[in-house]
Amino acid sequence: MLPRPQPAIPTGFQLLPAIDLRGGRVVRLAEGDFARETIYGTDPAEVASGFAAVGARWIHVVDLDGAKDGARRQTEAVARIVAAAGSGVACEVAGGLRSEEAMAAALSVGAARAVVGTAALRDPAFAERLVTRFGSERIAVALDVRDGLAVGHGWVPGAAGVSVEAALARLADGGVRTFIVTAIERDGLLAGPNLELLGRLIDMDRGHIVASAGISSLGDVAAVRALGCVGVVIGRALYEGRIDLADALRLTAE
Repeated sequence: MLPRPQPAIPTGFQLLPAIDLRGGRVVRLAEGDFARETIYGTDPAEVASGFAAVGARWIHVVDLDGAKDGARRQTEAVARIVAAAGSGVACEVAGGLRSEEAMAAALSVGAARAVVGTAALRDPAFAERLVTRFGSERIAVALDVRDGLAVGHGWVPGAAGVSVEAALARLADGGVRTFIVTAIERDGLLAGPNLELLGRLIDMDRGHIVASAGISSLGDVAAVRALGCVGVVIGRALYEGRIDLADALRLTAE
């Protein structure tokens, strides 16, 4: 199969509805705990096409099985999501991408951006090589934060971490420009974003910050935008009807 052409990176504030995959289904986890899973759908491609139909310009796709196991597990599902979203939607793909080959494979199915987490934290030089090979627009680093530390390995409790500020600075030195920042203690709980954490990282002025975790209302979306984030990932609030995607897109287009 020939590689799909990569879509252009949309300009403006990035509003990314999330599709988290586990066992081929659309799910959300509470605080990254695989034992606290809620299933929201069985056809991820249909969910993607629905987001696109409303006008989404981005979709955030996470292979949770890959994130936990350290290897891509749902490549076909990701490819179907990208195809269903269509050429006008930029898909950002994460989860289990811990080698150059895995990153290349994610981009080859038409993803606009691939997200690396564990491998970049373990070896910032790896992230630098990715930026050199694919370009800074096509690479993002996930900074998943617990108690001030950036952790990887699917957020497994007890995983070693490094100061999030130190991690961001080292990765920025290597050319990384986009960081997806997730406050683990708020993920999937609709508790509101961690504005203090996001503000600290924005104040470093070392890259573009996309907020993730805790988003529960249009007010939260407006707050992270006003703070200086370049984008926001929204998951559970969309699936449970707390945020209407069309309303959120109109808000961020203003």
